[in-house]
Amino acid sequence: MTILRRTRSSWSENGIVASGNGKLPAISVVMPVYNTEDYLTPAVESILAQTFSDFEFIILDDGSSDRSVHIIREYAEADERIRFFPLEHRGYVSLLRRGLNHARGEFVARMDSDDISMPERFEKEIEYMRMHPECVALGTRVVLIDPYGSRVEKPTHKTTHEEIEAELLNGVGWAIVHPTVMMRRDALLKVGGYREDLMVSEDLDLFLRLAEVGKLANLPDVLLQYRQHLQSVNYTKYEQQKAVKKQIVADAYKRRKLPMPGNWTFRERKLLPHPEQYRRWGWAALRSGNLNVARRHALSAIRQAPMSIDTWRLTVCAIRGR
Repeated sequence: MTILRRTRSSWSENGIVASGNGKLPAISVVMPVYNTEDYLTPAVESILAQTFSDFEFIILDDGSSDRSVHIIREYAEADERIRFFPLEHRGYVSLLRRGLNHARGEFVARMDSDDISMPERFEKEIEYMRMHPECVALGTRVVLIDPYGSRVEKPTHKTTHEEIEAELLNGVGWAIVHPTVMMRRDALLKVGGYREDLMVSEDLDLFLRLAEVGKLANLPDVLLQYRQHLQSVNYTKYEQQKAVKKQIVADAYKRRKLPMPGNWTFRERKLLPHPEQYRRWGWAALRSGNLNVARRHALSAIRQAPMSIDTWRLTVCAIRGR
């Protein structure tokens, strides 16, 4: 791991870096971390390599038991933009709330410690936000990657406020991909930030409340590689997410003094069984020519479903290379 060093001026006791000229950053990047050592280095480096560099990088560790803290400390010692807070285990939303409390920028950008931002992400987002003062939250399109960084697919996201809000009111938090978002800090404070009682669908709730004080949008550009892996919240907390979505949407209708549609139902996302997910990743890697990755997924599928014909079909094609 090669780390480019920027001179650090000083630390205060709570981890805040005092810059030499006292100038506040334009953007506060908030990234919670919990046991993501396998993905952390490319995530951090993708932020430090942004073409727009006027930001502070607030990293909060949630009591990780792997090497995450060690990795972050190395970067924090090398780059003065990083403000690192190693904490006891509190949970994802608690860290987001604390990160927002420490944010000093006009804008707050989110990042997750297992994803990768494109170099021009902040440059394009802040340009849009400054040209559209009515916009309080801006996301981007993404490309899905597997645990090893191999491309899986590029989903389509709506770009206008009306389209995004309609999806949110249907319980689709994915209408704005949370780790792509840049938000106005004053709007975040106005709506009260993240709600800690909604710990697994906090993004859906926040975006619906932000939609009540301004406009939402998505850039058509793909500016983040969104990593899929079986330890992510989307896999481990999916049932909990389903349970709170109806409450979140009902709260939104109530705040707007509108009746919730009597036929409202949550549009479920199909959660694939692990062997099928490994096979899906394996075929995607094979199509991309990533033979080693395809073979690793095939091996994982064999471990999960050794009697599956579909698994062995993938395995044979991965070995043959086509």
